[in-house]
Amino acid sequence: MFAAERRQLILEMVRANGAVSLRELARVVQTSEVTVRRDVRALEAEGLLDRRHGGAVLPGGFTRESGFPQKSHLATAEKTAIADLAANFVEEGEAIVVGAGTTTQELARRLARVPGLTVVTNSLLVAQALAHANRVEVVMTGGTLRGSNYALVGSGAEQSLQGLRVSRAFLSGSGLTAERGLSTSNMLSASVDRALVQAAAEVVILADHTKLGTDTMFQTVPTDVITRLVTDEPPAHDDRAGAELQALADQGVQIAVAGGAGGGDAVPPRQARRDVALPGPRRGQAPGGALRAAVVGEGAAAERGRVADMRRR
Repeated sequence: MFAAERRQLILEMVRANGAVSLRELARVVQTSEVTVRRDVRALEAEGLLDRRHGGAVLPGGFTRESGFPQKSHLATAEKTAIADLAANFVEEGEAIVVGAGTTTQELARRLARVPGLTVVTNSLLVAQALAHANRVEVVMTGGTLRGSNYALVGSGAEQSLQGLRVSRAFLSGSGLTAERGLSTSNMLSASVDRALVQAAAEVVILADHTKLGTDTMFQTVPTDVITRLVTDEPPAHDDRAGAELQALADQGVQIAVAGGAGGGDAVPPRQARRDVALPGPRRGQAPGGALRAAVVGEGAAAERGRVADMRRR
């Protein structure tokens, strides 16, 4: 494929989806990430798109929200690995809330195997994934259906969450920064996500590396409220995503990194986690206390070294 054709295809993908990772662009145009990065730089120089933390976005600052059909085809291997790891933090008999999103939908598919679980959700996709699960109770919020992401939003959804108390909330979003925390592009979705957070003792964010350092319009979860981030390992060249992870760790967020998904292969479910010592204090802990990151998948020893080196930059 000639450079002009390749760049046109890249531009069309970004226009259709709002934000696309370099890894996904390289897969679609069937070339290396190095070549795609060069093409993205050329398109940025023409003002046609912006480079952003391991990917490309529409120009103009804040990214717009993509619809479900577009999101479902982005960073699929990363979402699978994140969902596999996040499922390990759910125990039998728990009551949790799960927000809307393609990554949380992947998590829900794995939660179908957890007996005695109660899942409160405003997502039709999450409820559908759990509809036929044995010994899993699904509680839907009220609200108005938002068709772009199959989520219930509005005052009905928020009121149905009042007085609710669960152990954990699992949420996704459009962007995550150490400065503002989790954010999304839609005001109604942000309001319901805040209500979900209020119902939970702990907050777990599911976000692949392309969302790290991305900021969108409406804040949903401030950084100091986030208990844990479950993400994938950023590419070695993505220094900004690594720096964002370090900044989140320094503010007390526990970082769990799903590894071993190289080459787009899915991580096998519920593999044993291995811990990596990372710098950065926990909440209520003096600086210098160790923060732990979970790395799963084959070759975990090599992954641990890369993650630890990334954090020390």
